Amino acid sequence: MFRGRYQHTVDPKGRLSIPAKFRDVLAQYDGALVVVPNEIALEVYPFQEWERQERRISEQSQFNAEVRKIGRLYISRAKEVELDGAGRILLPPDSRQHAGLAKDVTLVGPGRPFFEVWDRTRFEEYERSNGEGLPSLFERLAQLGV
Repeated sequence: MFRGRYQHTVDPKGRLSIPAKFRDVLAQYDGALVVVPNEIALEVYPFQEWERQERRISEQSQFNAEVRKIGRLYISRAKEVELDGAGRILLPPDSRQHAGLAKDVTLVGPGRPFFEVWDRTRFEEYERSNGEGLPSLFERLAQLGV
């Protein structure tokens, strides 16, 4: 699981250095990664975790319009990338554009088998806008028995 936050920059060639803590998690996998933009950031999955996600979606009915839409708008944007010897990944230009990434980014480990790459300013705004709701989220977790 990825956890924590790290501030980094995307270099002029589109490469992003992955924090050592995240590389430690990635060492449990075969090295291939998948990047896919969501509505606000870029998600980075170990390839095996991405395949697991795709399998769960593909098990749904192909006649479900929402499932087809997810395939067209989300899964079709996924791209395979490799971690280089210096611990960097090359973020494809169109993926960076879809996620609104320029130079300054924040890597967010949400305690899941993937991490997110946010435009730093966008993440700071997200935190300002949503941070006060954390107590109610804790209450909701308590209701769920967590």
